[in-house]
Amino acid sequence: MMRGSTTVFTVADVAASLAYYRDCVGFDVAFEYGAPTFYAGLCSGEVSLHLIAAAQAPRPPGHGAVVIFVDDVDALHADLLRRGAIILNPPEDRDYGLRDFGIADADGNMIFFGTETKQR
Repeated sequence: MMRGSTTVFTVADVAASLAYYRDCVGFDVAFEYGAPTFYAGLCSGEVSLHLIAAAQAPRPPGHGAVVIFVDDVDALHADLLRRGAIILNPPEDRDYGLRDFGIADADGNMIFFGTETKQR
């Protein structure tokens, strides 16, 4: 039985990415590993996100993506805009039953935040 998962993004600079996800996206830093840090974990509510340095990963930075379901996508969009997150698009109602928007980090990894709509 599957019970949970963690997304791992490959990044060029773990320290800079930690700062971005903490300050601009609102995650809390859960742990840092290595000196200098080459692996780290962040969390927000029940969502966890891990970062690994490109030098330690089998894939290049910027090829990750995840969808995170939230209670109020419009309020989150406003908060992330205020914090300075890299917003890819404003919230929009989609045919697939979500109202969503996306952000990116400096490496190009993407997070899409969505709320289910009644039409789903």
